[in-house]
Amino acid sequence: MQAGVSNAANIPELRRRILFTLFMLAVYRAGVQIPTPGINGEALTQFFAQSGGTLFDMFNMFSGGALENFSIFALGIMPYISASIIFQLLTVVVPQLEALSKEGQAGRHKITQYTRYATVVLSLVQGLFISIGLESMTAPGTGAMVVIEPGLSFRLMTMLTLTSGTAFIMWLGEQMTERGIGNGISLIIFAGIVARMPAAIVNTFKMAGAGEIHYIMLPILLVMMGAIIAFIIFFETAQRRIPIQYAKRMVGRKMYGGQQSHLPLKVNMAGVIPPIFASSIMMFPATIGQFIQIDWVQQMSAALSWGSVPHTLLFVGFIVFFCFFYTAVTFNPVDVAENLKKNGGFVPGIRPGKKTADFIDKIMVRLTVIGAVYVSLICVLPTILINELHVPFYFGGTALLIVVGVAIDTMSQIESHTVMRNYDGFMKSGGMKGRR
Repeated sequence: MQAGVSNAANIPELRRRILFTLFMLAVYRAGVQIPTPGINGEALTQFFAQSGGTLFDMFNMFSGGALENFSIFALGIMPYISASIIFQLLTVVVPQLEALSKEGQAGRHKITQYTRYATVVLSLVQGLFISIGLESMTAPGTGAMVVIEPGLSFRLMTMLTLTSGTAFIMWLGEQMTERGIGNGISLIIFAGIVARMPAAIVNTFKMAGAGEIHYIMLPILLVMMGAIIAFIIFFETAQRRIPIQYAKRMVGRKMYGGQQSHLPLKVNMAGVIPPIFASSIMMFPATIGQFIQIDWVQQMSAALSWGSVPHTLLFVGFIVFFCFFYTAVTFNPVDVAENLKKNGGFVPGIRPGKKTADFIDKIMVRLTVIGAVYVSLICVLPTILINELHVPFYFGGTALLIVVGVAIDTMSQIESHTVMRNYDGFMKSGGMKGRR
């Protein structure tokens, strides 16, 4: 590992990318500490301490602790993720957007522009609801108002501040993706979770000291986390390799081709996108119920509260849906089969063209089923841990899946840069290799 890091540091372009990414993450973490104007910080802390729970922990995890401080980044990156979900779904059903997605880089850039506009609109709407809800909040016991001066000016200021914060985070993520290393949006969520891990560990020991968690559960929890991480790494690197044979071709007096290769298909092709998308959607009912005090809204929010049976079933349903949907968007068996045919490649025993596409599609469906079951099991685990063992939310499967998945993806990209420049790879043993 040390030799691999040294090799990565010796590549000027890669070194600049890594340093740029770290700088952008540092800017993001600094912004988390800047409070939103017009908020009584002590009253807000008392209110969340009294009413906190899994909902608050979920929001706080994805915002990197910004909600706890109600900073300018309190909305986090979730409005951008919600807008991305909307436009990816619309691309399938709206012919104009589908045509844009097939126009290459220019079309994708146009869809990205629309996604940015939708992010701003969603942020303004969420900022309005949150500002209205904050005006009705008081600190338990003291009765102090959370909002110092309620009114139209506070609502407008909160909408502007939170929307600007989300737009800035969106810009940071895009800059990291383009000029840094790894996926910027995923790294922002990753950084928020990792930054809160030390506080979660301290809180766990405090809960053990207060008798809320038995001390014997601490080593069990540690072993469980290690097993979950190993399980995640195994499935995130697991592959099904389809053998590919290339036909021999005569060019002049020399014979070319005839070599054997393979087409690697990941078991979890969608990565960490399904749990992030599913969590984003499932936050809407809880958000509305938190800030709108209407009977039927409260009943709906209670029925879909975190950990309830309807919530768990819907959450798993959205995860399975996005596993299939995102895989279908990012991987097209027809294009793969056509490219193989053009390059003289074929799957032994399968006719080139449509038969090959059907064969690859059949394998991908089976792999996606396995991947969806795996992601669902990992992400449902937080409900069990929180409800039964009363452990902090950050030790749940969703957080661990995001952290491990983003780490593996980022390390793979770093390794790709080193391999392109004739280095042995990021890992001393040969790199992040997939499993058969």
